[in-house]
Amino acid sequence: MRAYERERDEFRRDVIELKRDRRVALGPIVTLVFENRTTIRFQIQEMARVESMATDAQIQGELDVYNPLIPGPGELSATLFVELTTEAQLRQWLPKLVGIERSLELRIGKEPVGAVRVTVDPAHEAQLTREEVTASVHYVKFVMTPDEAEAFRAGPAALASVHPAYDYVTELADDTRRSLVGDWDEAVESGAAGRAD
Repeated sequence: MRAYERERDEFRRDVIELKRDRRVALGPIVTLVFENRTTIRFQIQEMARVESMATDAQIQGELDVYNPLIPGPGELSATLFVELTTEAQLRQWLPKLVGIERSLELRIGKEPVGAVRVTVDPAHEAQLTREEVTASVHYVKFVMTPDEAEAFRAGPAALASVHPAYDYVTELADDTRRSLVGDWDEAVESGAAGRAD
């Protein structure tokens, strides 16, 4: 904990900078932040700090929860936020957006003939999904074939929601796409794909 406190301010600044290109607005109230090994490590460190975790077992518990969110080569992993600021907005939108986490797709290429559908980790879905109202945070992943991953690398790409109550498309900026592809290259080089530890 003391070692983390010494590096925390600089690490936090680095993560904020990293997330700038990885935060994508999809319509007026949904934002996705694409995760990688660094962002997940920061999340775990912050959880350990806030909850004063002191044992290896506690830290391992956090690693077990968050490691599945780290994308491997050909994958994109994101935290989806439904960004509502008032009680009235929450009451209006959360019941309408049930299933929003399963309604996303990644459209790749200039004239996409298909789309990579989102997947949702069953453990996170069990905790966050309800029949009558959605949560304001979800964890999602896009798993591409090698051909799709190469097409994504070349660009362009767009993120879409095809939810009946929330139909929006956002083109991914080249900087965003390059940052995400950089995760794949880093994971292969380091051999650390899928782990924050």
